[in-house]
Amino acid sequence: MKVSLEEFDKAFENRIRLQIMSVLSVNTNYDFNSLKELLQVTDGNLASHLKALEKEEYISVFKSFVGRKPNTQYAATQKGKDAFKKHLQALENLIRQQK
Repeated sequence: MKVSLEEFDKAFENRIRLQIMSVLSVNTNYDFNSLKELLQVTDGNLASHLKALEKEEYISVFKSFVGRKPNTQYAATQKGKDAFKKHLQALENLIRQQK
């Protein structure tokens, strides 16, 4: 079986976006600071990748306050989960093809 490159989603070709979706796929939601610490990236770097995923409607953003501090939570949308699953399946197919 030949794997078409069209099966891969360009939104996930960056390792940070791939990591973000991996985290959000197995957690109900995750906050900005916890993601930043887990992925060991800067505020700006994380924000730009989150914005790219939000633009694709792969994640949703929830802003609130905890006490007097702002808290931003992110969650994978169904569209994002489906796209991520399809991307992972394409990767698995490519790996199987190489054996």
